[in-house]
Amino acid sequence: MKKLAAWGISIFGVGAVGLCAAESGQPKAFSLYVDKAGAIQVPTNYRTEWAFLGTWAVNSKEEEPRGAAEFHNVYTQPETIAAYKKTGKFPDGAVLVKELLKARTGPMSTGTISWGNKIEGWFVMIKDTQGRYPRNKLWGDSWGWALFDAEGKVTTKDYTAECIPCHTPARSTDWVYVQGYPSLH
Repeated sequence: MKKLAAWGISIFGVGAVGLCAAESGQPKAFSLYVDKAGAIQVPTNYRTEWAFLGTWAVNSKEEEPRGAAEFHNVYTQPETIAAYKKTGKFPDGAVLVKELLKARTGPMSTGTISWGNKIEGWFVMIKDTQGRYPRNKLWGDSWGWALFDAEGKVTTKDYTAECIPCHTPARSTDWVYVQGYPSLH
């Protein structure tokens, strides 16, 4: 019964994987969302079982209707939030999922409103304090970095050219724009 209970929770997060592996005598798994070569996957349960961190609205460049062009909803495991609140750092194996949504804007009874209506892709970061994948161009600066298109295909080839330029202003906060995530404060 004890092993069944541990297995049952192991599908939900990185911390639980460690519990399950420890009970079975197996080495602790790094992440459910990374294979042996360092290929990153989008977690399928992020909307239903993870904690919502916050939303970023990307303004439309169009004159009319004024509103958002995209919404970026960000999620993580509940245990990541607890660890961050305790230490001020993201723990090894923490996963951040940014869901990229195309927005629509139109009139509603409260005024002109923008809402997310179509998945454009995902951006996934996985904390790696051990430098596990030194030859993989999606890993470095203590994170795994991967942008996925709407079909779930990784489009990132080299995080230093495609991810770091956007995250450089957040370098002092471990490459993450933590000011947009009220649950971390």
